[in-house]
Amino acid sequence: MQTVLRAFGLTGTAERVYLALLRGPALARNNVAAELGLSEIEVATAYDELARLSLLRSSWEDPLLLRPVIPELGLKALLARKQAELEAHRHELEQCQAAFEVVLAERASTRRYTQAEDLVGVDAIRDRLAELGARTRSQVLAFIPGGGQSEAAREASRPLDEELLGRGVDVRTTFLDSVRNHRPTTEYARWLTERGGQVRTVPELPMRLIIVDREVALLPLDPDRPDAATVVQGKGVVAAMCKLFDLVWAGAAPLGDSRSRDVSGMSSQHLALVRLLEQGETDLVAARKLGVSERTVRRLISELMDLLGARSRFQAGARAVDGGWLR
Repeated sequence: MQTVLRAFGLTGTAERVYLALLRGPALARNNVAAELGLSEIEVATAYDELARLSLLRSSWEDPLLLRPVIPELGLKALLARKQAELEAHRHELEQCQAAFEVVLAERASTRRYTQAEDLVGVDAIRDRLAELGARTRSQVLAFIPGGGQSEAAREASRPLDEELLGRGVDVRTTFLDSVRNHRPTTEYARWLTERGGQVRTVPELPMRLIIVDREVALLPLDPDRPDAATVVQGKGVVAAMCKLFDLVWAGAAPLGDSRSRDVSGMSSQHLALVRLLEQGETDLVAARKLGVSERTVRRLISELMDLLGARSRFQAGARAVDGGWLR
């Protein structure tokens, strides 16, 4: 079935009927149906469509006979109509662009960004992230603690990540090592890398952090409140956060690489846990910082004690100091 006239708004059946009528303008309706192998209902529907598009006219000799309007007139008129519609859409687009600029100007005149801007509520945080994303020029750096990410978190991030990567923005994301055991998060990370993003993991992250163009940073207002954040601007403060990110990133492992162990069999996750326990953190806090369950923390502690040949946590800590794992 030909479809060359689809751009003019014709269905395939209407196009076949129109072309058949151009070949034989005097064809009766039943003859058109027989020639094209169509039912009477299909031909009647096509005739109605062609008449609506002004591609059929009554014969001067027999008003009951419908003849095709030649392309030089019929299709030319449709083309002119399409051009007029396109011009109207272009004008509407220009008006939308002008209105957009006015709203931005009014927003800028009423909103004064300070060195620190506090955001309370998930909606406020996500709206600000969307705004920052739209203004991003070259790079986004992110620390994403908490282990495996929830489906809601992944779906909220996906449109923004896709838009940034589609514009060629350098997106670097650091997760905890524990996400390697969370299939939905690793699949999301692979989705990021397939589109040009970079993903690495570390055993422990200092905080949740997003840095845009190395000029603006979004970080927690309160570590215990996931619904509160602060936006910080200023070369000195943001430069320090960028340095922190670069140091962590340099020591992080690409998600596709396996995490290695040292000569004693200690993994980076074991070493991070040793440091947390040395700081007096409870199993619950250690689990939260490593992005794992308390049960996993207890398993890691048991492995540590075996690796260090210790019978107690205290003895394990002492041997960790002697072995140089705690500085």
